[in-house]
Amino acid sequence: MPQLAKSYHIPWRRLAAYARDGQDGILPLAMASAILTKYATHVASIWGQPQLLAWGRRWFQEHMPPSASPVAHREHQSWLYKNDWAPLLTTASLHPVNQMDTSYDPNMMDDARLEAALGHKQELRRHFDLFSLVSLGIVIANSWAVTGGTVVAALQDGGSMAMLYGLILVSIFYTLISASLSELASSMPSAGGVYYWASVSSQEYGRFVGFLTGYLNACAWLLSAASISSMLGNEAVAMYMLLNPGSQWHSWQVFIVFQLLAWLCCAIVCFGNKHIPTLNRAALVFSMCGLLVTVIILAVMPRKHASNDEVWRRYHNNTGGWSDGICFLIGLINPAFSVGVPDCITHLSEEVVKPRTRVPQGMMLQMLTAFITTFVYLIALLYSIEDLDAVLHSDISSFPTAEIYRQATGSRQGAVGLVAVLFLTAFPTLVGVYITGGRMWWSLARDNATPFASYFSHVHPTQKNPIRATVAMAGMVSCLGCIYIGSTTAFQALLSSYVVLSTLSYLGAILPHVLTGRKNIVPGPFYMGRKIGLVVNGVAVVYILVTIVLFCFPLTLPVTVHNMNYSSVIAVGLVTLTALWWFVGGRRDYRRPQYSVDIAQGLPAELDTEKGPSWLESVRSYPIKL
Repeated sequence: MPQLAKSYHIPWRRLAAYARDGQDGILPLAMASAILTKYATHVASIWGQPQLLAWGRRWFQEHMPPSASPVAHREHQSWLYKNDWAPLLTTASLHPVNQMDTSYDPNMMDDARLEAALGHKQELRRHFDLFSLVSLGIVIANSWAVTGGTVVAALQDGGSMAMLYGLILVSIFYTLISASLSELASSMPSAGGVYYWASVSSQEYGRFVGFLTGYLNACAWLLSAASISSMLGNEAVAMYMLLNPGSQWHSWQVFIVFQLLAWLCCAIVCFGNKHIPTLNRAALVFSMCGLLVTVIILAVMPRKHASNDEVWRRYHNNTGGWSDGICFLIGLINPAFSVGVPDCITHLSEEVVKPRTRVPQGMMLQMLTAFITTFVYLIALLYSIEDLDAVLHSDISSFPTAEIYRQATGSRQGAVGLVAVLFLTAFPTLVGVYITGGRMWWSLARDNATPFASYFSHVHPTQKNPIRATVAMAGMVSCLGCIYIGSTTAFQALLSSYVVLSTLSYLGAILPHVLTGRKNIVPGPFYMGRKIGLVVNGVAVVYILVTIVLFCFPLTLPVTVHNMNYSSVIAVGLVTLTALWWFVGGRRDYRRPQYSVDIAQGLPAELDTEKGPSWLESVRSYPIKL
């Protein structure tokens, strides 16, 4: 017996463990199944017959009995790993949710092991490839189109020079933030994003830190949806005013468009889920074509262009009292609003094949595209301004960018055409925000972090989409839109809070990673190394801490009730409400995400010491090369 075991690399210790457990009768069967499967694997590798290999795996799984004790079971798993028998167990048919055929698919097995390591049950459809994922990231950011909606506020806080140099500076720091988040996404690609990473990297404080980070990020996406809806509403009203000179702007006009867009985008996300990748590709093509057309028109049609001195050197400080330095730093909130969505595609990690590589790639490509497109658009836009005072005091008060377009084209009809390009480009952005925001709220509900969690964590069986969570998000966005009628100032304060809340949520994921010496995370394919990663993470943390304070400063002096920046009040209020909900129900019901380092490292998972797992349950933790 020992000689036979040795000749086929079958460990005698394993057989002895079975004997100690009183399972002598299964020794011949265990050896026979191992030998047969080993032989089948060898023959298949020579003959190139994958069906024979699949048959060998099935036979091995059906006939190799379960261990009677956790100790013997762990020993068996360790032996399989050390003797390179793991490929026998990496069949996709063992996937706990999706019952697939027994053909070996490395991509599906990568995802299967990730689900086991992350503690997730796969409920969403994995239908995003790299191109559609990058398309979604670019479409959600749509930085050049969003910049067109906020350019006038930026002109007041520094002018053209501050906008261009501010964009360069912010893009550098947000690239560092994106790299830090990409590293975490490569290790733990979860739909929860920063919420999941904060829970894991914070160790003993991870439960509360993750809970708080999740709510900050989810609320940031709510404010993002409200801000994009408001911007689109103002663009629609601006087109009406351009075509009807002498008409007056009213807040209720924007409110109606706001509500229509909110629920239209919600319906698209809920019932067009399987078409979203195709829509994203089409939206990306339209966005790039729209940018090209806009840049050409702004470069060719103006009768005269702004001087180089006006665009690159002249500084405009209209804050009423802040120094030029503080004015420039406060003005960074505008480019931050445009490019500051590095986490958007992380919330689709559970709908991507091979997310450990594709999500980080998508994040970095998104940041690169955002900077290039926005920089090109800004140069064309700023050089086309003929009269800056007319822009700052335009009669089209809802969307003064239309005045820049009118100056550039020399006609109201031409301006309407360019504003329409902005509108049609930014509309898919709102759809993308509902996709990511709905997934974020669903992730919280899945872990019992929200009220009525069992209801909102439901995934539609046909659409494979968290419809209830998405509808709940649309309802909350509609409530925020109602504030627009009551107080435009209060609504603008909610929108400016988006940058503060989103960066706070990034801080919740990156700072614990730094404070723990980057030791709690298993490196993924995208890994910056210990020293470089620590420097990148540290600079990102310092930038976030500094800008959170700066972005809470009032934009103009002296401070009044109408020009006060309420971002700090909103941020503190949300943190307080989240803490109260934690003590009321969250601390009792919330399930902290479970991350198995053993499975992530390709090692057998720790077993329950009271009851050994079944054979099929154990093989799900076998290593799979990624």
